[in-house]
Amino acid sequence: MDHKQEFLDIYKSCITRDGADKLLEYLLSDKSDFFTAPASTRFHGSYEGGLLEHSLNVYHCLKDYLSRERAKTVYGMNYSEETIAISALLHDICKVNFYKVDYRNAKNDQGVWEKVPYYTIDDQLPYGHGEKSVYIITGFMRLSREEAFAIRYHMGFSNGDDPNQVGRSFEMFPLAFALSTADMEASYFLEGK
Repeated sequence: MDHKQEFLDIYKSCITRDGADKLLEYLLSDKSDFFTAPASTRFHGSYEGGLLEHSLNVYHCLKDYLSRERAKTVYGMNYSEETIAISALLHDICKVNFYKVDYRNAKNDQGVWEKVPYYTIDDQLPYGHGEKSVYIITGFMRLSREEAFAIRYHMGFSNGDDPNQVGRSFEMFPLAFALSTADMEASYFLEGK
């Protein structure tokens, strides 16, 4: 099964709240490059379809993390399939229409200069990272408070946010910690160079 079909299967079977169909319609439309966008300019997933692949990797990492007996019984992390799918599959929706292809000169293997493509940032909605994802999603459907905080703080301590706010969010909303852990696992272990 290809990544797009896997995403669609998970989305359609797990995410059923009001507005989910409109959000998926947007993601599938020519107004969105979600299925072809990279996940970054030069780090994890810096290739066509990287964002889609990263979103699926985070989903699988989050599912695995939350399946641990300790996560369930000791930490009380018992979330619906819908909450897991929304949080993981849509955490980086802020990267839709965020990158563009540009060209630079580089020498090829024969030492000849040629134009090569690379990704640059073209932020048309400069509203941060996690908060932009929350903003975009809530334009289509409601998020629970825990889902919103998980998506907002999925970058953990690496986004330059006030460490006290990040730590407090992790304490108050364990899904935020779990999603951040899944995002790092996918970025550094599954997709890292």
